[in-house]
Amino acid sequence: MLKELYLKYREIINYLIFGVLTTVVSIVSYMLFANLLFSEKTDITVQISNVLSWICAVIFAYLTNRKYVFNSKSEGKEKYKEVFNFFLARFFSLIIDMALMFVLFSLMHIDDTISKIIVQFVIVIINYVFSKFLVFKNTD
Repeated sequence: MLKELYLKYREIINYLIFGVLTTVVSIVSYMLFANLLFSEKTDITVQISNVLSWICAVIFAYLTNRKYVFNSKSEGKEKYKEVFNFFLARFFSLIIDMALMFVLFSLMHIDDTISKIIVQFVIVIINYVFSKFLVFKNTD
């Protein structure tokens, strides 16, 4: 019965698993960048750390989403298009991520790590929609 449920909802379950792992990569890399690269947390250093963590998370997410979530088999030009669309979609979510970090950290003065964790819940949902309907739409 569990196997049947898994097979029926495989894509969503795998996305949740790898979405959580991507979120962990994002938060942990953010904390490393924010705490190791900068002695002071300012609006700028928080955003720089945020962008660097985004790069780490997007690379991890593309590799896992392609293989384990959406089972993409694209090759050649289609693969390049897929990579481009994935990074483009994630770039739009980065803008949302940065805007929310600005609101929470810079305007509302919420701790940067707490802000990052809150923002990631929104970003996971946005990224699933982008990946499902814009990037990996031609997969089985």
